[in-house]
Amino acid sequence: MSAAGFWDNQERAQQAVGDLKSLKSLVRPLEEAESAGTDVQAMLELAEEDASCLPEIRTELTRLEGTVDQIELKSLLNGPHDQAGALVSIYARDGGTDANDWAEMLVRMYSQWAQKNDYSVELLDRTPDDVAGIQSATIAIRGPMAYGYLKGETGIHRLVRISPFNSEGKRQTSFAAIDVSPEIDDEIEIEINKDDVREDVFRASGAGGQHVNKTSSAIRLTHLPTNTVVQCQNERSQHSNRATAWKMLRSRLARIEEEKREVEQAAKYKVLAKVGFGSQIRNYFLHPDQRVKDARTGFNSNSFHQILDGNIQGFLDAYLRWRVGQGDVEQS
Repeated sequence: MSAAGFWDNQERAQQAVGDLKSLKSLVRPLEEAESAGTDVQAMLELAEEDASCLPEIRTELTRLEGTVDQIELKSLLNGPHDQAGALVSIYARDGGTDANDWAEMLVRMYSQWAQKNDYSVELLDRTPDDVAGIQSATIAIRGPMAYGYLKGETGIHRLVRISPFNSEGKRQTSFAAIDVSPEIDDEIEIEINKDDVREDVFRASGAGGQHVNKTSSAIRLTHLPTNTVVQCQNERSQHSNRATAWKMLRSRLARIEEEKREVEQAAKYKVLAKVGFGSQIRNYFLHPDQRVKDARTGFNSNSFHQILDGNIQGFLDAYLRWRVGQGDVEQS
C-alpha cells in the first residue's frame, strides 16, 4: 500500500484495503489473546505470594475466554468465499402489503447490522411496491467476512404482527425471502456461457428522476440452465446496470456451486438439513408477545425491536456453531 502508484488503480487498491482489514480482524484478536495469556501467567506467579490478586485474575480469565471464543468462531468462517462481501437480496412473498413492508424492514435490519460492524452498504437494486414497502431489493454489504457471517440468512423469514394496513386490527402473517451470495472478485473465474443467458431490457420503476423512469435502462439477466434471475435498475445508465447485473449473476452462480459442495459434504454424514432459499429459517413475533426465534438453531431473543435495529450477531454466531455441531453429532 505504500508503493508508488498504489492508488492509480482504484478498484485494485480498494481490494487491497479490504484484504488488509480482513487480515487485521483475524490477527489482532490473536495478538491480544497471546498478550493476555502472558499477563495471566505473570499474575498467577504473583498470586503464589499474594492471594489478593485472585479476583483480578478471574476477571482477566473471563475476558480471555471471551476473546478465545470469538477466535474459534472466526475459524469457522473457512468457506471458499467466506471472506468476500455479501450480496443480500430480499423479496416480498405471501402476505400482501404487509409482506412488502416486511421486506423493507429486513433491508433496514441488514443495513443497520452492517453499519454497527463498520461495513459499507450499497443499494444495487430496488423495486418499490405501489402501496408500501418493496417488492424486492438487493444490497451489497462489504467488510471482513461479510458473506461468511450472512450466508446462513438465506431462506424464508416469517413475521407475525397486528397489521398496520388492516383497519380491523387483525393479526397478519407475512413472509419475505432472503438470498445471500458472495460478491465475487473479477479475478475469480466463473464460467458462464453467454448463450445460456437471456437479457431483458426494461424501464426502471419507482423513484429515480425523469431520466430513470423514461428510458429503458434496467437490465434483467436469466441464466437458463439454473433459472437464476438477477436484475439491476438502480444506475442511470444501461451500461452500468448491465455490468452490475453480470456481477450479481456471477455471484449467484458461485453460491449455487458452493451449496452443491456443502450438500455433498453433508451427505457424508447423512445430514441433509432443510436450509436454503425456500426454507423457513426464522420467526419474528410482535403479537401476542415480542420475540424472535431461529427454526434451525433454536437461538431466540425477546428483544424484537433490537433485532430489527440490526443486533442480529447472536443469530449469525449460533448458525455457525450449529453447522459445525450438526456435523460433529453425525460423525460420532
